[in-house]
Amino acid sequence: MTPAFLQTNRRESFKSWRFRQFMNWYPMYFGTGGKILFWSGDSREVHLRLRRNLWTYNYVGTIFGGSMFAAADPFYMLMLLRILGNQYVVWDKTGSIRFRKPGRQTLYARFEITDEQLITVRQAVAENGQTEQTFTLQWLNADGVVHAQIERLCYVADKKHYEERKNDRQQSRFQR
Repeated sequence: MTPAFLQTNRRESFKSWRFRQFMNWYPMYFGTGGKILFWSGDSREVHLRLRRNLWTYNYVGTIFGGSMFAAADPFYMLMLLRILGNQYVVWDKTGSIRFRKPGRQTLYARFEITDEQLITVRQAVAENGQTEQTFTLQWLNADGVVHAQIERLCYVADKKHYEERKNDRQQSRFQR
């Protein structure tokens, strides 16, 4: 049973379904205990589930905070890479988590990148060659109660600008 807050008008394509299947079985992600339930065809929306089980519970019997953080780790970066395409470089720079309530039941997260966020990123990169964008998500139970809030800071750059900066850094390292 999918919680009401995960209902969407977007559709999953065969390509995004196949990518979701791959990610769910990718050992580094599988080990987090998270499961990707939905990946929209345009990569602008992703839904996750995190159950309390043998791999995800901690000493006091709640969902381990590291599982919450790790299960939510790569998604904004991957979404941006898939949306923006090969002409951009995208990196995760930092992340933080704030725990609100212990997770004793299944938790869900919804990642969404809006048109406004994409416009902001594209404009900033066009003007400066690079930008940093903060994205926020929440782990909620089926009733919509927030158990944790995560912020992710992503670096986005024009590929040409990124390569020029990388070459400049390498040259300055050799000149020392």
